[in-house]
Amino acid sequence: MNSSPSNVPRTVETQQDVAIVIPTVGRPSLAPLLESLAVSAGPVPLQLIVVDDRARPDGPLPLGRLPARLTSPLRIVHSGGRGPAAARNTGWRAGDASWIAFLDDDVIVGPSWLGDLADDIAHARGDVAGIQGVVRVPLPTDRRPTDWERGTAGLANAKWITADMAYRCDVLREVGGFDERFRHAFREDSDIALRVLDAGYSIASGRRTIVHPVRPTPWHTSIGQQRGNADDALMRRLHGRGWAKRAGSPPGRRLRHAGITGAAIAALGGLVARQPRAALLAGALWATGTGEFAWARIGPGPASANEVGKMLITSVVIPPLAVGHWLAGVVRHRHEQPRTPRALPDSSVSGAGAPAKPVSVPA
Repeated sequence: MNSSPSNVPRTVETQQDVAIVIPTVGRPSLAPLLESLAVSAGPVPLQLIVVDDRARPDGPLPLGRLPARLTSPLRIVHSGGRGPAAARNTGWRAGDASWIAFLDDDVIVGPSWLGDLADDIAHARGDVAGIQGVVRVPLPTDRRPTDWERGTAGLANAKWITADMAYRCDVLREVGGFDERFRHAFREDSDIALRVLDAGYSIASGRRTIVHPVRPTPWHTSIGQQRGNADDALMRRLHGRGWAKRAGSPPGRRLRHAGITGAAIAALGGLVARQPRAALLAGALWATGTGEFAWARIGPGPASANEVGKMLITSVVIPPLAVGHWLAGVVRHRHEQPRTPRALPDSSVSGAGAPAKPVSVPA
């Protein structure tokens, strides 16, 4: 699927049997995404479904100004703030197309994305149930990237991420959709892909391209990301010890974090027990481990005072938080069972959200 045969015509304003589903919590990046879709060459989707996942909407979504070619298929549904997995389920169940193309609300589609999507689907062989798009992450050219920028750049090589992922609707029904036990934007895409593969289908790589900009985030974002360790515990419970290798997920530093955290606990215990030598040894191990972790994040970066300061602070906090979230996930999910494939309704009558309705936006 690396190229399109020259004898396959591409029309501009015809319609393709695809519903594009975009979950959002109302971020300003939604408008540029929709505007990039509006100018993308290729057949328009049967439906463009924006899923409002705000628990308490405080105003209209930032839809921007769209031309008639997109306002006609545009629908908005509400999922009640239950996370991206539930929002995507709400979206695809509200559609009635043969294929569902999922996009995140913080990406920009390429100038020929709609046409490339049609080509990707047209050339999918019979056992293909999913087609992944190409993700490009622009990085600064005048300096080395920060830790956050390098982390975002990793999306370019990630497997099956729903920043741009298309699935056959009948297969989504067969495997039961996204698992709503994944409450955060983490691992829910790997989970459904593994279930699709386990059902006997394959997932292909397409040629359509999106750009995933590096968005500004608070300095402590990496601390909040540690809750994803609980989702890793759920993945292990559902898919076994080998899930990470199957999903192409990097091994991570959880064992090192456990060692650093254990050393910190031992150092505190030595102080409480008035064992200064034991406390000093454990403290030295903690400092060494923390220093190595901090340098692994600082070394490849720009080494600015701001970046170094953020890395030093967060490198102290991350190991115990990562271990704590992992252990909490192990306990919380200890009785969870893998999902049993089952048929799902074509719409949101299951309570996933309100039925889709037409939307009027300025043209």
